[in-house]
Amino acid sequence: MFEGADQQLRYSVRLLTRENFQKHLPSMLLLTVLWLHAQLPLAVSRWVGAAWGLLVYHVNDKRRRIAHVNLGLCFPDLSHKERETLVRRHFIAAGKSTFDLGFLSWASRRRLQRKIHVTGLEYFREQFAQGGNVILLAPHFVGMNVGGAFLAKEHTLFSMVKAQRNEVINWLLTRSRTRFGGRPIVRQSGLRPVIKGIRRGETFYYLPDEDFGAKRSVFVPFFGVPTATLPTLGRMAELTDAVVLPCFTRLLPGGQGYEIIVQPPISHFPSGDRIKDAARMNQVIEAGVRQMPEQYMWTFKLFKTRPDNAPSPY
Repeated sequence: MFEGADQQLRYSVRLLTRENFQKHLPSMLLLTVLWLHAQLPLAVSRWVGAAWGLLVYHVNDKRRRIAHVNLGLCFPDLSHKERETLVRRHFIAAGKSTFDLGFLSWASRRRLQRKIHVTGLEYFREQFAQGGNVILLAPHFVGMNVGGAFLAKEHTLFSMVKAQRNEVINWLLTRSRTRFGGRPIVRQSGLRPVIKGIRRGETFYYLPDEDFGAKRSVFVPFFGVPTATLPTLGRMAELTDAVVLPCFTRLLPGGQGYEIIVQPPISHFPSGDRIKDAARMNQVIEAGVRQMPEQYMWTFKLFKTRPDNAPSPY
């Protein structure tokens, strides 16, 4: 699904049939708005995105409440006012990144290259110079789509995505994620194509930090909270003899664009102990979150699954 430019082109033509246009009219209007904003200076588009984020903050009680629960668990020393400020800043950053989908999808490649900056690229290049395999550990920050799309310019890269129910949104996300040749595969495919891809020398852009339930997870700390965590990263690294490079994408203020931060390989990883490796992964993610807490996806139910079937905090 959505693995090549030819499929994407045929899919975009099918979307423009009268029946689909009427069925997805609100989504088509959203595409039009995003396309228009892609023509604006990024600083101007960001103002509109911030306003959108504030609107969502005020009307989406459910997501605002989830963010408050998460921050209360992760930053118990913050006052209610400080948490409220952080939640508000998160929604603003998320709103900006939503409108930046138009920028990522339709801005010229030359313009994108001016607005996307990479630090630590030498760590990425060094592994390929040595013929090594690479997994990029890319947590759910608001700029995650930009990081995965742009680094495909450096080396063949693929990521695992969740197919959306809305066909138009699927098309938009696929277009944005494949601007520089990235290859998305759907989550239902399982780990087999991931292992094959890494062994072929492709980079895997891995977003691991979601709650997939107790059956598939181990409980290890995240901000001191026992968290249902997939023990998959260490296993993949071991099976493919891959190094793991942490990769964080920061949304920069104003019209500056984005900074992709590639860090050195996680040392002594994998260890052969799946629980120890899962805990190490969470430590790395936590360190990245502390650098830009307002840009982490706090609206996810990160702690829905509790040890010993304890009730969800949400």
